[in-house]
Amino acid sequence: MKTALKQTAYPTRGSVAWITTCAFFMALTIALASFGIPVPGGELYLCDIAITTAAMLLDPIGAMLVGGIGTFIGDALYYPAPMYISLVVHGLQAFTISWFAHNTFKNKPIIGAIVGLVLGVVILVTGYTIGKIYVYSTVEYAILSFPFEVLQGTIGASCGLMLTYGCHLKQIFEKRVNRRR
Repeated sequence: MKTALKQTAYPTRGSVAWITTCAFFMALTIALASFGIPVPGGELYLCDIAITTAAMLLDPIGAMLVGGIGTFIGDALYYPAPMYISLVVHGLQAFTISWFAHNTFKNKPIIGAIVGLVLGVVILVTGYTIGKIYVYSTVEYAILSFPFEVLQGTIGASCGLMLTYGCHLKQIFEKRVNRRR
C-alpha cells in the first residue's frame, strides 16, 4: 500500500530548488538594497518587494534567510551602520509573513498573506524606529524617518502581494515545485 507524500506549496528545505530560490531572492534583495530613493532623513529602499515576495513563496526558514542575510549583506556592502538591525528586523519580518501566508486561513491563503504582510510592516517600522534610536543615538532622527519607514513597508507589501497573487507568481511557482516531485 502506497502512502501519498504531503504536497507543500514551497520547495523542501535543503533541496536544489529551495537553495536556488533562496539564492535568487537573496541576490535580488542585495541588488535592490544597493540603491535608494532619497527622502528626508535617509533613503527609501525597494528591497522589501523581494523580501515579501520570497516570504509568500518560501517556507518561514527560507524567507528568514532571504530577508535577514540578504539585507545584512546589502547593508554590509553599501551602508554598514544598520546591518545588524536589518538582519534581525527583516529576518523576523520575512519569517512572520511566511508563517501567516502558509499556516493560517488554509481555504483563503491570500487572507493569511495579508495578515502576515500587515504584521510584517509593523515589525519593520517598529524595529527600524527602535534601531535608529540605538544606532544614531537620537530620537529625532527616528521620528523624522518614521513616515518613510511606513511608506517603504507599505510599498514592499503592496508590490509583493501584487506580484505573488495579482501576477499569479504563486500559482506558477507551486506548479513548478510540485511538478519536480
